[in-house]
Amino acid sequence: MLITNKKAFNVGGLLGLSFFGVLFLIFSPIFNGKNGLVFSDDLFNKLSKGSSYFIPAVSNNAKKFVGKTFSVTIKMDKPEAVQLAVKLLSVVPGMQTEPKGGDLAIKGDLGELLAIILADSDAMYNNTGEKIFSKYQIDEKEVMSTWWAILSKSTKELQKQKNIDEANIVSEVNKKGIEPAFNFYKIDAQSVADKAVTMTGLLVFYVVYTMWWGFAIFYLFDGLGLSMKKAKVKKEV
Repeated sequence: MLITNKKAFNVGGLLGLSFFGVLFLIFSPIFNGKNGLVFSDDLFNKLSKGSSYFIPAVSNNAKKFVGKTFSVTIKMDKPEAVQLAVKLLSVVPGMQTEPKGGDLAIKGDLGELLAIILADSDAMYNNTGEKIFSKYQIDEKEVMSTWWAILSKSTKELQKQKNIDEANIVSEVNKKGIEPAFNFYKIDAQSVADKAVTMTGLLVFYVVYTMWWGFAIFYLFDGLGLSMKKAKVKKEV
């Protein structure tokens, strides 16, 4: 294929080469020992965690259920999960548990249960999982995943019982307490306001870099004579 517009082709080639030059830098560990993708991923994870701390608000909502008795029978995924759930629930004052094969009957104060789970979630969110381990002598991630399973299954049972308010608060503790704490464990939270300049710079760079490659292709094709032009309107005789 012949070059029909040398100037346009040269511009496209320069844009293409510089694009790949920048791409090489992005994959180089020049950002505090990390490459650009890892650096930006870490940053946005920290910012996401900083805007996902709902535990105080959820704790306030859960206080309304202190003294409220609930009773459910849930089916755990594995027999050993039943014994683990029983061990965790034993720390809740007055909580009654009765294993029935793969099922587990639970009865007790809903508010007290949620308060303990939210305290564990807060420790997890603040990267102090050793507090949870010392409390149960069980790996903190396993503790939180078990709490999540208990609440997830309890939500469905409470919905079947038409106890909608109880089901909603249990689901809220799961989604706004346990899940952010577990997913962002060992990540340091940062405020968007503190990193506004860096975040804005990354977003602007992403837009410019995307257009950069687009213009490179456009000029290369134009230099090769492959361009799109509006068709002439055919006049009728």
